[in-house]
Amino acid sequence: MARSRYAPDRGLTARMTATMFLLGLVFVVFVGLIIVIGAASKASIAIIVLFVVVLGGGMLIGSLFYSDKIALRTAGARVVTPEEAPQLHGMVDRICALADMPKPQVAISDSDIPNAFATGRNADHAVLCVTRGIQRRLDDNELEGVLAHELSHVAHKDVQVMTIASFLAIIAGLMIRMAFYSELFGGGRRSNNNQNAAMMMFAIMAVSIVVYAVSFLLIRMLSRYRELAADRSGALLTGQPSALKSALVKVSTEMARIPTRDLRAAEPLNAFFFAPAMALNSGGASLSKIFSTHPSLERRLAELDKVQQQLSGH
Repeated sequence: MARSRYAPDRGLTARMTATMFLLGLVFVVFVGLIIVIGAASKASIAIIVLFVVVLGGGMLIGSLFYSDKIALRTAGARVVTPEEAPQLHGMVDRICALADMPKPQVAISDSDIPNAFATGRNADHAVLCVTRGIQRRLDDNELEGVLAHELSHVAHKDVQVMTIASFLAIIAGLMIRMAFYSELFGGGRRSNNNQNAAMMMFAIMAVSIVVYAVSFLLIRMLSRYRELAADRSGALLTGQPSALKSALVKVSTEMARIPTRDLRAAEPLNAFFFAPAMALNSGGASLSKIFSTHPSLERRLAELDKVQQQLSGH
């Protein structure tokens, strides 16, 4: 966790450590199986595997060092100065003073979708972005609660962990595509060697699918918990969990009124957003919740009720 006055979250730290360990273990097994499968194959398969690993590694490095620029470009946002957005900068200044952490770059997106996100490889290279939609719909206390929530992601360093954890999913996803296209365009030749190579590519594809599914579920589980941790830490820092609760209810209500076309366009940033770019369903377990990047609204409100009780001494 970065040096700050944000309350440490042992549960988040344990989950980040466990996720990284499990993904590392899966990666080692994945590489071992690929080596075994490709041991008797032609060099072409080994070259494909090497290409995918190098490409995935390059994407990981790019994500780590340019995640802020990529996210801003995806959101159609631009960095603003204190002169351009004095009220917003004032809120960020107050939160950073409370948290005793470096001030990030501040950006605004013209989108009417009520949301916000923070990203960056560390506290010294972070950016905090809000949309015009959330500025228009929330009052100062509610918006300050959202900003405190987002900056806790930077303090907890969970953005970096999520980026690194995604590396294995990227590798597995690329392997699935490479195996598929290799078989698709090479399947017309039916010599014994080509048939053996095709069987090996199918085996690689099957292993890659399993690895992708495991890494996807682990990352989603961590993503949901980190949102709860950010809610708690942000509410404890500001001392106003009720304001954050109000913000959550307003954002979820307004999200349901946004055109589906606009929500789909914003989906690439769901993992970063304060709330997912979709209408939040209430009650009941469903398969969609397993794949969700965020916990349910009810769960988030219940956790903030616990923070309220903690602050009031009950």
